[in-house]
Amino acid sequence: MIKILKVLYAPFRPIVKRLKFFFAVNWLKTLYFNFKMLPFSQARQLPFYFYGSVKFSQLNGKVIIDAPVKRGMVGFGLQYEQTTRSKRTAELILKGQLILRGYVQFGKDCFVLVGENAVLDMGNMSGMASDGKLICTNHITFKTYARVGSECQVIDTDFHQMIDTVTKEKFEMSKPIIIGAYNYVSRWSSIMKNTITPNYCTIASNTLCNKDYTSFGENILIGGIPAKLLKQNISRDWESENDMMERNLILQKRQYH
Repeated sequence: MIKILKVLYAPFRPIVKRLKFFFAVNWLKTLYFNFKMLPFSQARQLPFYFYGSVKFSQLNGKVIIDAPVKRGMVGFGLQYEQTTRSKRTAELILKGQLILRGYVQFGKDCFVLVGENAVLDMGNMSGMASDGKLICTNHITFKTYARVGSECQVIDTDFHQMIDTVTKEKFEMSKPIIIGAYNYVSRWSSIMKNTITPNYCTIASNTLCNKDYTSFGENILIGGIPAKLLKQNISRDWESENDMMERNLILQKRQYH
């Protein structure tokens, strides 16, 4: 009986999948953001897709797409992990400049703040998984395939002014962050101000990064609080995962699989 039902259901599978996708998109927020933040020629292609519940607390900034504009090239609240339920806590505050250089993804329940005069520069296929916190008050760069895992935070500021209690010298409150190409930041890690990572760098879970690590070279594993070099000549196998990642992360491909 089950086999018969599966056979009967098979022709309707693509239709069901399309319907699930249609109802997953928050069309009100998707249309509002695209036509508010982009020129009409770009907005009508709907490059931004918002999924589920999301709060736009402030949208006074600017969006620049430095790549061919594609439908759904930026997914916010995108379901691509094993967890399927949302906490309905996603929030976007855009006062500064958001630069997009290709396909970009944010998972469920992310908090993203780009402060006034700040720049968030997202490379092609860069992104942040669910429950992430990204606070940019200065300049944060995600290079190509810079992927940040779930429950991580990328923050380029101390929030509060710190001083030397003897000399009364004021320390810089914020400094840029650069996450190199083909980086993977594992779960529960913190990327703080002044962090620069080389290309092909893997950051272990529960790591605190707060300085320039490029002197270690490429293909490295760093970890700890604060981070230190753990292993050389190691990298995520990006080449073998490429097709899988594109199927799951790029809208035009995932609709047909």
